Amino acid sequence: EAGAKKAAFASALPKDYIKPKKEKKAAAKKYKFELDPFQKLAVEYIENEESVLVAAHTSAGKTVVAEYAIAACFRDNQRVVYTSPIKALSNQKFRDLQEEFSDVGLMTGDITINPNAKCLVMTTEILRSMLYRGSEFMREVRWVIYDEIHYMRDAERGVVWEESIILLPHNVRYVFLSATIPNALQFAQWICRIHRQPCHIVSTDFRPTPLVHYIFAPKGAGLHLVVDEQGQFRALGFQKAMNALQIANEEEEDKVEEDDEHKQRKNKKKKSFQAQIKQQEEDMRLILQHVHANDLQPCIVFAFSKSRCEKNAQTLKNVDYNTDPAEKNLVRNIYQAALRALSSEDRELPQIKSLIFMLERGIGIHHGGLLPIVKEVVEILFQEGLIKVLFATETFAIGINMPAKTVIFTESQKFDGTNFRSLTASEYIQMSGRAGRRGKDDKGTVILMLDKQAEDCEAMLRGNADALNSSFHVTYNMLLNLLRVEGADPEFLIGSSFRQFQQETKLPQLINEIQTLEIGLEEYADPIEIQKICVLIEKLQIFTENIRALTIQNWTKISPWLQSGRLAFISQLGWCVVLAQHASRRSISVFYDNQIFEHEISALFALSAVRVFIPPDGNERLEVAKKSLTEIQQRFDLTNLSSALFWVWEDLFITEQHASKKEKIPLLDPVEDLQVHDVENYRLQVQKRTAVWEELKNNLITTEITTLKEAYDRYTQRKLIETKIKNKKEEIAAAQALIASDDLRKMRRVLRELGHIEPTHGVITLKGRAACEVNTADELLASELLLSGALSACSKPELVALLSCLVYTEPRKSEPTLRPKLNAAFKRLTDAANTIVRAFQTPPDEYLNAFNPELMELMFQWSQGATFAHVLKLTDAYEGTIVRVIRRLEELLRQLASAALAIGNHELKITLDDAAASIKRNIVFAASLYV
Repeated sequence: EAGAKKAAFASALPKDYIKPKKEKKAAAKKYKFELDPFQKLAVEYIENEESVLVAAHTSAGKTVVAEYAIAACFRDNQRVVYTSPIKALSNQKFRDLQEEFSDVGLMTGDITINPNAKCLVMTTEILRSMLYRGSEFMREVRWVIYDEIHYMRDAERGVVWEESIILLPHNVRYVFLSATIPNALQFAQWICRIHRQPCHIVSTDFRPTPLVHYIFAPKGAGLHLVVDEQGQFRALGFQKAMNALQIANEEEEDKVEEDDEHKQRKNKKKKSFQAQIKQQEEDMRLILQHVHANDLQPCIVFAFSKSRCEKNAQTLKNVDYNTDPAEKNLVRNIYQAALRALSSEDRELPQIKSLIFMLERGIGIHHGGLLPIVKEVVEILFQEGLIKVLFATETFAIGINMPAKTVIFTESQKFDGTNFRSLTASEYIQMSGRAGRRGKDDKGTVILMLDKQAEDCEAMLRGNADALNSSFHVTYNMLLNLLRVEGADPEFLIGSSFRQFQQETKLPQLINEIQTLEIGLEEYADPIEIQKICVLIEKLQIFTENIRALTIQNWTKISPWLQSGRLAFISQLGWCVVLAQHASRRSISVFYDNQIFEHEISALFALSAVRVFIPPDGNERLEVAKKSLTEIQQRFDLTNLSSALFWVWEDLFITEQHASKKEKIPLLDPVEDLQVHDVENYRLQVQKRTAVWEELKNNLITTEITTLKEAYDRYTQRKLIETKIKNKKEEIAAAQALIASDDLRKMRRVLRELGHIEPTHGVITLKGRAACEVNTADELLASELLLSGALSACSKPELVALLSCLVYTEPRKSEPTLRPKLNAAFKRLTDAANTIVRAFQTPPDEYLNAFNPELMELMFQWSQGATFAHVLKLTDAYEGTIVRVIRRLEELLRQLASAALAIGNHELKITLDDAAASIKRNIVFAASLYV
């Protein structure tokens, strides 16, 4: 086993690096077990006071390294920060560390506990904010631990990780905890460059509990082993699963098509979808029966939406896994104890009352729509082994170590905010890594349920983790904060970003690629006369394609002419006989060389005016088609297109010299027959093509050329290489330039126009300083509302209602009917937003639609003292969503109160503070069970 636990390591060192000679200190922390090789290495680097990136799978023991770094800080009387991606994870980590170390504090947007502690747990956003404000605490920090650093690739929030890393002082040392990433050395080199210090990498592919992966095809076709305990992909098992999937899909299509034709057309999609859902539910029951019967619980069932998570749980409404009455009593006691802090009214909420009956049966759900306190109870019950099957969304896979024996994926696709896509290999690795409990299970089991969406499945199962690529982009909050700090330079921050570093590291490879391409270019050299001919052929092709687009490629125009028996010229075939057209696919079936082919109209180049008789059906149909085509060939010159369509590679000059004496086959007239819409343009394109054709013929007569096709192939290959060289040179220019420089220039212009910075020297104004205080919502709109008087015109409940539009980010489902005062307040918001849009110089809709008024009435009544049960009746949003919005709103109100103070508006500050107090109550701000 020791061999299996081997660790890989590498280091990024400054040029003048000298290995430190450190005095041997007593171990900061002793363990009851022997550390794995990667843990020993990481601990050694920490003892040398050098930064380390630890990359390993879930449950491999990365937390041991973080805990050692904290213990070393306590031993050496140093301060340490532990950052995590989300508030919930910070709360959980705070509890864990508090059990181990005495002096631990917590700072999230919602709560602050013991802020002067030696070890502070916080979200990355809080760390960034403290750095911009020049916090005294940060000057005393020696170590910063970044948990889940691979989330730096997150498109929206990843920039916060980069900002904080860049802004930290050079004397700070780091522990980065990450899932396995292929470009770990590149990341370490970046840290080494921006902070001029060593950064070591310690990684291991060792899984304490090996995983086996199965695919479950619909209709109980069985489990197919696709990845074994050694991590080897089983191609045969995968193929069997794909075959079973195909058979199941074909059976479903046949079943749907049993309806009569009219009913089928009307209801096919609806019936197919309903049948698919019903089948998924049946499959879910089958898998969970298998899991239970084979002692594979506890089990996590992942889905990618809150509603799907709950529907999956409903498949077990008649199942009870906690058959022991003692387990049921324990669940109820823990649940009731956790809810004791709530008011009697809040304990009567439907979600709280209904969930206990599911939990007692050993079944749980976990998603963002649950009340935070309910989610935490579910987590605790799962950790205690009282939940046997947990239906969860992917956020359950982030951070805290809550493994199961089995993980089930109910689907292989997710909606990422823009479109549906397959899971990436990294997402699959992260979530499947929850299977297998170290020290409890011999192996973890992963089951992937597949339906009709099986694309990219093999790549996902075989795939390596995604590279850690920067998602750095300039934000207005970043720019304003940098302008506020004297001596801070936005260009410096951008130039120090990981994205800039990744750009620059491409340079050597790009230069080598250009040199290779330039050498290859010499092979395709031709005399200037031949190159001129090739240019003319290229022009001929362009004009011909223009003519085709106007005529033969217009389905509406040509469809009436695609009757059976029409002659059609198809690329790669030549003249064929049309047998049928297929409007739904925009294609035609043709007869050629004793075979039937189907081609889309993109392959069609001409239609003849001549049409032959083809019987509508019968065995003799193809014989007649064959005979008719032969007669046509005998009567007409079928090579006549080669003089106008050069892709028929008869040498052009040979065609001209040996023109057939036969009559040329008549074609449909584009103007008279096909009724070209833009006749003037069509005739212009024909005129240009004719002129090029004449010039081409003259050049062919005076130029000695062996094979025209070969010369043109060389020409196109040369052009392709020249285009590649041009693109590579543009990449080099981009790699050498400052990233986001255009964005920076535009954003500075916007800030000048909106009055956040002075037009002459670019110094930040009072309005800009107010905007710096806001990071929970759009700082430009918030500061515009603040200084335009829009907030001062509101009462306290109106203020709460109006600002909810800035923090409720769900897409609008409808336009709510608002009471007159709220309608007027929202009008002030849209006026302020339009001011910003004019400065952006972009279409307004996308920006304006980001501010959702659907919770205004709910927030108005909540601020007036309405109960949570009452306001829930005003919306169909999940309880957890409402809590999240109110908490963010309270944070925004506090930030705006600070902004009001910054501009000297004390009266508005008092109103904002009162507004924040009016919504901070009851279950919405119930204390976390972890703190």
